[in-house]
Amino acid sequence: METLPKVSQHVRQKQQGEKEEVDERQDGKLLVERGTADEASTDQKVMDRRNNWEPSVYYALGKESFYIAGHHISIRESMDTFGALIWPGAIALSQFLENNQQQVNLMDKAVLEIGAGTGLLSIVASLLGAWVTATDLPDILSNLTFNLLRNTKGRSRYTPQVSALTWAQDLERDFPFPSFHYDYVLAADVVYPHGCLEELLETMRHFCRPGSRTTLLWANKNRFQSDSTFTESFESSFNTTLLVELPRQEVRIYKATAKE
Repeated sequence: METLPKVSQHVRQKQQGEKEEVDERQDGKLLVERGTADEASTDQKVMDRRNNWEPSVYYALGKESFYIAGHHISIRESMDTFGALIWPGAIALSQFLENNQQQVNLMDKAVLEIGAGTGLLSIVASLLGAWVTATDLPDILSNLTFNLLRNTKGRSRYTPQVSALTWAQDLERDFPFPSFHYDYVLAADVVYPHGCLEELLETMRHFCRPGSRTTLLWANKNRFQSDSTFTESFESSFNTTLLVELPRQEVRIYKATAKE
């Protein structure tokens, strides 16, 4: 695999270890499929969740299929958490990246996704030539890894990596700057009433800090008052540009850089 010049040796060494762990999980837990009875039970769970949240874009229950970046992408959803479902912001930002490659050129760029969920956005970034690290809470990582491996193996320029990241926790220890520097940070539908909005903003500031030249791309479907409150804090913390507004989906895509 070709080496990415802009990523430090610290990043490569850390994520090589993570890749070995991923390979071990792939041989075991990741390839175990749920039985019919379990699928019926979880189908009812996700129906209840979707009736409550009513996101605007869905295809099939439990398994989603897309054609983005010149590839068919198959996403297995996990019904255990909100983070393992596909939300409209991830689809919108994935399509934006595909259709605006001159404006946002990911080829050979180091890209970090926070709150990666099912991995759709990280998969698309990887297929577009980026060196991707997908992060989320520890209990999300198994399904995230499964989707990344299935959709990028033999297709992507760089093997995407997976890492646990709890917002605002141990950032300086696990992702010290400048050893861990990314050209782009991606976030999609990470804002909802989860009680960690201050931690999310702190995490964004950590990776997109003055002097880093990191660009943050955030896509969000506006649902609650907390979305508007967070957007105000976001705009006061960064130099922001509204790139796209999709009224039908109620999704906005922002570009942000650190205030110097």
